Amino acid sequence: MQTTTLGKNGITVNQLCLGTWAWGDKLFWNYGDNYGENELYAAFTKALDAGVTFFDTAEVYGLGLSEQFLGKFMKQTSQNVQIATKFGPLPWRWDGNSVSEALTASLQRLQVERVELYQVHWPFAFFLSQETLMNTLADEVQKGRIGAIGVSNYSASQMEEVYQILQARGIPLAVNQVRYSLLTRQIESNGIFQKARDLNVTILAYSPLAQGLLTGKYTASDKPTGARSIDPRFSQDGLQKISPVLSLLQAIGERYQRTPAQVALNWLIAQGNVIPIAGVKNAAQVQQNVGALGWTMTDDELMQLEQITRPWLK
Repeated sequence: MQTTTLGKNGITVNQLCLGTWAWGDKLFWNYGDNYGENELYAAFTKALDAGVTFFDTAEVYGLGLSEQFLGKFMKQTSQNVQIATKFGPLPWRWDGNSVSEALTASLQRLQVERVELYQVHWPFAFFLSQETLMNTLADEVQKGRIGAIGVSNYSASQMEEVYQILQARGIPLAVNQVRYSLLTRQIESNGIFQKARDLNVTILAYSPLAQGLLTGKYTASDKPTGARSIDPRFSQDGLQKISPVLSLLQAIGERYQRTPAQVALNWLIAQGNVIPIAGVKNAAQVQQNVGALGWTMTDDELMQLEQITRPWLK
């Protein structure tokens, strides 16, 4: 299994992370309609069988259910599973104690004493300053309850700010988790991608398949359910706009006996310093996503994909 390290931290993880936003989420993903705990456990075991042991979750996913499922499933295996979860800087969390209490609650739901990566879900901190937040997380690293510190949805300047705060404590900023795919390439034009490289901060790419657009699964007559059904990107015009991208993904995939989704994930990995977070709800999706690993496109193929998706740089 291909591995990489998180920033300067030295923690080794898979080059593919599996996302668990859908685990227990009824609002966006309709948990309980066509999948449930059995399907999630099958996805978890399939991942471990394939050698993927890096999972991303958050305290807000499924209102805590996502962490609870992971904790329950981990108790049923002897394999080493690496968990990345997230802290939400909510308005009523205004001091360091509230940060530590949130971490404690996540650890209890996960049934572990330590998480590999603890990320701040959003850059706004309300009454909680970035200095207090980052110094509290640095304390938790020293206590051994966090392996590495990350952020999510931070701009280039915000990433630089927290990097400097942590550097004063002798602790590296490991990751910035941001939206990134062939159809959402804004981090390349707004400075985030280059700043991450300059600071040796790994990019964790969420929605790497643009919530399913890059799978080629959806058409004007076969649209997703839930919140995505009203997303204009899934309208007839939206789907027509991305048709040339899907055609190219299909053509490249045929050369390697891979699907469009696998090609799209492989492109992200090929950018360097990027780990895609592919969401999974069942074993079949795990099998699909793992197919992005273990092969390499030519420079010409990578360039073709780069060129055809330039409209999505901004």
